[in-house]
Amino acid sequence: MMIRTAEEKDMPALLDIYNYEVAHGLATFDLNPKAMDERLVWFREHNVGNHPLIVAEEDGKAVGYASLSSYRPKEAYKATVELSVYIDKDYRRRGIAGKLASAILEIAKERDDIHTVVSVITGGNEASIRLHEQLGFVHCGTIKEVGVKFGRMLDIENYQMLV
Repeated sequence: MMIRTAEEKDMPALLDIYNYEVAHGLATFDLNPKAMDERLVWFREHNVGNHPLIVAEEDGKAVGYASLSSYRPKEAYKATVELSVYIDKDYRRRGIAGKLASAILEIAKERDDIHTVVSVITGGNEASIRLHEQLGFVHCGTIKEVGVKFGRMLDIENYQMLV
């Protein structure tokens, strides 16, 4: 497996990975699949400034990605970024998420324009919670019943790491 900067050629795979989670998972609160043009806007917001986007490549294709994105639009939040990690359903439970998260956190630690990394995890996602705690994130609180997906009210667990 190789970890590298995401390229536009990766976008079909990244779109498939994300849309699978939209339709079947709880890692995103998006309810409708994204179109390529929407995700290209997202892609172009990355690998600019303090918003890196990296992929794990295996078998000649992107099988997962990690990104640091804007946490909130207000200027005072500029040095705070939100971590996202998504893995292709056929490549899960191979340690790829941990390697991607570790790699992007190393990038964050090397930058002077990132101070805090935040991760918002759907309540009950024990694998993601374990991963974040292993990486050194600290739980900062639960917001109860903040989203509805698949007919269920869902909590979010807020985690952060100062880099």
